[in-house]
Amino acid sequence: MAHVTTSKEKIIARVRRIAGQVAAIERSVTADADCAETLHLVAAVRGAVAGLMDELVEDHLHAHVAAPGLSDAERTVAAAEVATLLRRHFR
Repeated sequence: MAHVTTSKEKIIARVRRIAGQVAAIERSVTADADCAETLHLVAAVRGAVAGLMDELVEDHLHAHVAAPGLSDAERTVAAAEVATLLRRHFR
């Protein structure tokens, strides 16, 4: 993902926050915390991962589908990659 290098530090920071949220879920389960509290933590992780996914897909579309100078073949390959990704994502 060469196009990610411009925002790599920002993306890494998001991934680390998500890792911290996942660790909070583990702590919550280990401590037998209230079910609602644990569910809220899981929902927060799901939202954070969805936001990361949105950002990465948008970056991919701009860099590999909509960027000027790409050949039709390059656009076709990138569009197929996005279609495969979306099929997996929405299962």
